[in-house]
Amino acid sequence: MKNYIKADEWNIVEEGFDPHLNKISESLFSIGNGRMGQRANFEEDYTGETLQGNYVAGVYYPDKTRVGWWKNGYPEYFAKVLNATNWIGLNIQIDGETLDLNTATVGDFKRVLNMKEGTLSRHFTAKLKSGKMVQVESIRFCSIVDDEVAALHYRIKALNFKGQISITSFIDGDVKNQDSNYDEKFWEEVAQQQEKNTDYLVLRTKKTEFDVCTVSQTSIFKNAELQTLSPVTKDKYLGQQASFAVVQNEVIDLYKIAANLSSQNYDKSDLLSAAKATILKAAEKGFEQLKQEQAIAWAQKWEEGDIVIEGDVAAQQAIRFNIFQLNQTYTGKDARLNIGPKGFTGEKYGGSTYWDTEAYCIPFYLSVAPQEVAKNLLVYRYKHLDKAIENATKLGFNNGAALYPMVTMNGEECHNEWEITFEEIHRNGAIAFAIFNYIRYTGDERYLADYGLEVLIGIARFWKQRVNWSAERNKFVMLGVTGPNEYENNINNNWYTNKLAAWCLTYATEAAEKVKSLDPEQYLKIVEKTKLQEMSEFKDWNSVATQMYYPYHEGEEVFLQQDGFMDKEQILVKDLPADQRPLNQKWSWDRILRSCYIKQADVLQGMYFFEEEFDLETLRRNFNFYESRTVHESSLSPCVHSILAAKLNDEEKAYEFYLRTARLDLDDYNNDTEDGLHITSMAGTWMSVVEGFAGMRVKEDKLAFQPFLPKNWAAFSFTIGFRGLQLKVQINESELIITNHSEESLTLRVFEQEYAVPPGEKTIAYKTSLV
Repeated sequence: MKNYIKADEWNIVEEGFDPHLNKISESLFSIGNGRMGQRANFEEDYTGETLQGNYVAGVYYPDKTRVGWWKNGYPEYFAKVLNATNWIGLNIQIDGETLDLNTATVGDFKRVLNMKEGTLSRHFTAKLKSGKMVQVESIRFCSIVDDEVAALHYRIKALNFKGQISITSFIDGDVKNQDSNYDEKFWEEVAQQQEKNTDYLVLRTKKTEFDVCTVSQTSIFKNAELQTLSPVTKDKYLGQQASFAVVQNEVIDLYKIAANLSSQNYDKSDLLSAAKATILKAAEKGFEQLKQEQAIAWAQKWEEGDIVIEGDVAAQQAIRFNIFQLNQTYTGKDARLNIGPKGFTGEKYGGSTYWDTEAYCIPFYLSVAPQEVAKNLLVYRYKHLDKAIENATKLGFNNGAALYPMVTMNGEECHNEWEITFEEIHRNGAIAFAIFNYIRYTGDERYLADYGLEVLIGIARFWKQRVNWSAERNKFVMLGVTGPNEYENNINNNWYTNKLAAWCLTYATEAAEKVKSLDPEQYLKIVEKTKLQEMSEFKDWNSVATQMYYPYHEGEEVFLQQDGFMDKEQILVKDLPADQRPLNQKWSWDRILRSCYIKQADVLQGMYFFEEEFDLETLRRNFNFYESRTVHESSLSPCVHSILAAKLNDEEKAYEFYLRTARLDLDDYNNDTEDGLHITSMAGTWMSVVEGFAGMRVKEDKLAFQPFLPKNWAAFSFTIGFRGLQLKVQINESELIITNHSEESLTLRVFEQEYAVPPGEKTIAYKTSLV
């Protein structure tokens, strides 16, 4: 665990330059806008340890699989996001000596991620080996107003010398990925063009043949006087260069406005002309206007989705950091895009989509963004239904059974570990649950008729075929699976998977009846399209759902994670030496698989999804049993535990797990922040506050709250949208104050008592239930 980020409610601040922390900071200070993003690499040359990263959403490469064998049904490739053209590049020479913080003596270093306005800034002084000193200030951002545009202002001041400064502002497409073999390159040059102070570089990905045009316009001023630039040209590299004679305290300002345009959104033949129009429009506005628009747009986002925590700066900074990163990773404008676990902050996990989106991200976007944003995450899966059916067919399933991929860029499976690809099938259930969650929150039952029912039918058919009847148990069982706890593979009867499968089968039938009632004509079209045999299939689904086997331990009175779990040596986490963790870095895989240790919530994930089915004592027994065996080595683990601990009024654990999930990256809990941020688990941080401490749920079409104020907080508040209403919820030690910014009234519950809330502010006194 590291703790070098300064406490600040609205900013992520690093003071002092430590090269050993640079890759971590590159992740933490990343910026993006949903269409593109980049790690916080330095603009000027840096020969120290770094992970250069510029990414364009949806652009990927089908790399070779990561194993040396292939079996029937196995993925044919590993999809990975590609490091794209570096648009921020600056080469700065001071009397022929390169400005490089790896070789210079660095002073007054400060890096700031301004989350309120969406900008990244840096300040430092550098003393070169020659003794010459310069002062540098830079600020840049990726526009969330025009998500193809980014901008940079870089200022350099001569502090103690008279001499020559030469600056080359460049865009460089000769890049590689961190995991490339032998500097393997994935881009081919299609075209380059220069006019005046503007560079256009068009590159094409190998195999997938995405074209991306990166354009950059550079303006350089010395003492506020615009300078003449000279073009520089190389293979996959274009730049604008200028040299200046400077004296002490003279200042040079560089402005760089750039854009990335992809053939996903334009015909390839129109890409260059579209780039010209985009850069012309952005350049006419200029850096300051673009920056002002950025601040206004971010103010609107914070107005719609901020969380304010009073009395705890570390908690406040952390929740805003998580919300900020979620908002700049996914905007919901394009249903072809989704949320990779690392977003635009690194290459780990290939930038692909996992079940994390449905299980963790949907609640956040439902509450803080227009309804269409969360809907597009669901439509993304609907558009991949045919490939999910194809994927299931490869594995031997039939009749339109659908198995969604564990990892995907375009609907095709591209995960390379058999125990996950073939066995972590609970991902199907998360996708079905997200449909249920969306409709429960929005009331948009029309989604079932337009999209959802077809997906649910495919998923139900898969579960029906995946179980088998056990004559020994006189129940349906599920063999050879991996649950959310990936420290167990190829197990039988994972409780969570069995529970989710049975629920899916029941929900698919209920959804079909709902669509049949809502829109009989559309229902008949779906029946015909899917070749649904209503009577026989519904009967089969119900048979499986009602006769599913669930492991249970009578002695402990808990649901067993899977068959044989109690055969393991039951050494609790508190008795595990600290130097043995994290297990995945210290133990062999064989040893992990034979242990009782749990990577993330498994049984408890199911109890979180279906909490209304369990009384508090059942939840408490299972929570105490499994939490004591959980090492939380997945970023997705602490948030679920925080929510459930809050429900149980366990203030200490609820707060501990909240802080861990909220500051997971800021404090580098898992020693892996340098690889990129844990974007999808950041939504769990929001859930920990809103669903955990506020206890917010939707029950019988009404918002319900069970407030729970951590002792470290004086109060907290958040803003949500709910079915067209804009609401602000404030919670202190004894009151829930709700402000209805809409013109309509609503009815809500606080500890099961109903209250009418007209437009305006209403104060509701509460007393936390003792359980």
